[in-house]
Amino acid sequence: MPLRPALAASLLALVAAACAHSPVAAPARALTTQEVIDASAPSDWRQLDPGHTLYLQLPSGMVVIELAPQFAPEHVANIQALARGHYFDGLSVNRSQDNFVVQWGDPAGDELALRRPLGEAREKLPAEFSRPAEGLAFHALPDPDGWAPQVGFVDGFAAARDPKTGKAWLTHCYGAVGAGRAMAADSSNGSELYVVIGQSPRQLDLNITTVGRVVVGMERLSVLPRGGGPLGFYTDAGQRVPILAARLASDVPEEARARIEVMRTDTATWDAYVESRRNRRDEWYVHPAGHVDVCSLSVPVRPIPSPQG
Repeated sequence: MPLRPALAASLLALVAAACAHSPVAAPARALTTQEVIDASAPSDWRQLDPGHTLYLQLPSGMVVIELAPQFAPEHVANIQALARGHYFDGLSVNRSQDNFVVQWGDPAGDELALRRPLGEAREKLPAEFSRPAEGLAFHALPDPDGWAPQVGFVDGFAAARDPKTGKAWLTHCYGAVGAGRAMAADSSNGSELYVVIGQSPRQLDLNITTVGRVVVGMERLSVLPRGGGPLGFYTDAGQRVPILAARLASDVPEEARARIEVMRTDTATWDAYVESRRNRRDEWYVHPAGHVDVCSLSVPVRPIPSPQG
């Protein structure tokens, strides 16, 4: 469907402003965030890679997690092995700490004699806190960040980089999924996973391996009752939420996969979307902020349009 002329003109004006990274006069009627999405083209969207998509099935429904092998390849490979071995089936959500994280895995915790075997997955992995920035299609945001020299997005993942060290890493934004570890930096293997449910704990950046992000289903995790024990662990086993199954999308019949697509974060439409968030010009807003935090940009997700639509 062709863009409506007014929307197309406003979109181009917003893109120019975002690319210039400098204050410019607002167009006569700037696009709202929803209008940017409505004016997007099919090429502005992508489908998730089934081999890098994890379906976590809870009693309340499914959580869709996009894994990030470009940042944590060894952890992602281990999570894939765990999912294919049905390791998570029958385990549980064991921790819900207010304004911090929800964590799932083996409730036996450190009791090695009671823990479930990992199957084909590896017990020991290297820490993957960062990776070389070279080779990443890093799409930077125009505004400064308090935690990193530069922030932006890589294939839909909120990320940071440091030109001086040449490193890049995923940021701990709402919905980020990480691999729990003990004191040793290399003590995570993907069998204990957590998701950020509160104010972005960016102090965790570069201190723990981040393996992906929740794309759909955050409401199934963020609303769980808070645990009463230290760090939000459930002291009553009856509060634990059972994991019915965890499967890679590639191991699920195609007709049973989630039919969703996410906005690409390397296009002019994405730049316009960012600008619509950093300078809210909706009628309700009196003062456009002129700034956006990397963790306040949710990548849009939508159902895959039907061929007739």
